[in-house]
Amino acid sequence: MPLSNSFHLDQKVALITGASKGIGEAIARIYAAAGAKVVINSRKQEDLDKVADAINAAGGNCTGIAANAGDTKACKELIEKTVSLYGGIDILVNNAATNPVYGPVVQCEEWAFDKIMNVNLKAPFELCKLAYPILKQRGGGSVINISSIAALTPDPGLGIYSVSKAALNMLTKVLAKEWGVDGIRVNAICPGLIKTKFSEALWQNEKWMHHFVKQLPAGRVGTAEEIAGLALLLASDAGAYCTGSVFTADGGATI
Repeated sequence: MPLSNSFHLDQKVALITGASKGIGEAIARIYAAAGAKVVINSRKQEDLDKVADAINAAGGNCTGIAANAGDTKACKELIEKTVSLYGGIDILVNNAATNPVYGPVVQCEEWAFDKIMNVNLKAPFELCKLAYPILKQRGGGSVINISSIAALTPDPGLGIYSVSKAALNMLTKVLAKEWGVDGIRVNAICPGLIKTKFSEALWQNEKWMHHFVKQLPAGRVGTAEEIAGLALLLASDAGAYCTGSVFTADGGATI
């Protein structure tokens, strides 16, 4: 197989949550460019339509479906609509995440804990379960969970977020072990500090950024497109022997 073909996603159907901006949007763009039929998801249809229109204008095939990934019923409808639209699912990217609070764990209220766990952990769990029979029927596929280096080393103020992502990493390994026999690969990506809306409070803090970047081997923060490249590898035949792995893409922050 020619090298370029190993990264192709021709005729594959990809569902990406949290894809109206940031890392999710970048993954949607690179998947569409690689030939996939892409369904993007977030809560606001208007935001999704803007991204889908731009991808389609560039020659891709993309549709936005609004749904709250933190709601089990909405997850079921999202899967059903994707299958109805494109006939199946080959790639599932669980990218939607939230962190509504910042501070010590002891100050985290129940509503915040529940929201973080529902979106960051329960939603990927439910979507994986719903997608499993579809992936199995199609002879296999790829699930990619977007985690965080906060799952590997707790960050001050992000305690429950770190817990949710650490659990997501273990869910990744468990599913990879259980689903390997069905040809389904499951991997996780742990980004470091990426310049997105989600991390805006960090990279806009000049004093903190100066100190952080000075210690970072890469000497800079990352981009969403750099995470998307790794997501393409894991979705394509180029990453066919990767499963149950937790990849860091953090500019060396965890060294």
